[in-house]
Amino acid sequence: MTDEKGTIDPQQVAILRSLPVWIKEQITGEEAEAFMYNREIPESLVEKLKDYLVTDDES
Repeated sequence: MTDEKGTIDPQQVAILRSLPVWIKEQITGEEAEAFMYNREIPESLVEKLKDYLVTDDES
């Protein structure tokens, strides 16, 4: 999907959809948008997802 914001990454959408409900309820629209459009992820979202993110050091 392409619009004035760019292209949504289907893999990023799938990741968001796979999160537990209690985490999805905490994610703001701005945070979700940044994640889906592969923009810089806000620190607030990093904090919410810290238990689910893999860093370069861990991969």
